[in-house]
Amino acid sequence: MHFLILAILCSVSVSILFKMIKRYNVATDQMVAFGYIIALLLSYFLLSPDFKGLGFTEYVVESESKSIFLTLGVLLPVGFLVMSKAVEHGGIVRTDAAQRLALFLQIVAAVVIFGETLTDMKIVGVVVAFFALFGLLFKPAGAMGNATKAALALGGVWLIWGTTGILFKKIALQGGAFPATLFISFACAMVIMFAYLLIKRTQWTVPSLLAGMLLGALNFGNILFYIYAHQFYKENPTIVFATMDLGVICLGAVVGAFAFKEKISKMNMAGILLGIVAILLLRL
Repeated sequence: MHFLILAILCSVSVSILFKMIKRYNVATDQMVAFGYIIALLLSYFLLSPDFKGLGFTEYVVESESKSIFLTLGVLLPVGFLVMSKAVEHGGIVRTDAAQRLALFLQIVAAVVIFGETLTDMKIVGVVVAFFALFGLLFKPAGAMGNATKAALALGGVWLIWGTTGILFKKIALQGGAFPATLFISFACAMVIMFAYLLIKRTQWTVPSLLAGMLLGALNFGNILFYIYAHQFYKENPTIVFATMDLGVICLGAVVGAFAFKEKISKMNMAGILLGIVAILLLRL
């Protein structure tokens, strides 16, 4: 469980970082690009990826995980850019909630792809979890500043994070081979972001570099602890999916309300309480 707690803390910290960057003249795309340099370095020096005696390029070409790290290499940077828009237009609470609505996709994957059998208590927990998500996503009519932009950004967050969560579970199943796949995923994401920025002829800024270093460390920690949690609960991926998702939403709601004065309605508060109940049920 401690891996999940650490992953939740890292994930919410990323949302807070995206909320604060406007105050410090930070360019989101630059921050994301620099973040992947840090994530790449951390994965190399802390995880020591094994390329099985092959050169990097040769390993990439021959690896059976090619589809996983190439897909992640695209989705990870795009996900952060979409997430920044979601935080801007929808706030931390709803961005975290949309990100974690991916629970639906992940639970379907747990049964269909990973062969998990849901117990009666887990089924009840899943039902409660979706009521919790509804409560957390609820927002009175007219309360959203730009409803169309918010809906598109939040929908993008839902789809991208649902897919990446499933891919990280597949990486976790690789056991000791996962560092190589994770390293190449970060490398692909970094190349894509810097190619995009060079085409834009970006004017680099120091605040973006510093924020990117922090983002890279948090992103690496979030992904690493998430993978470790899946390895620990390898027979019960639903526990990881649901606990991570609802934990992030509940903590994100509290941080959004108290640190950034985002309004939490009675429905949102009910969603937080139901989320806690759902987590307890899913662990039975």
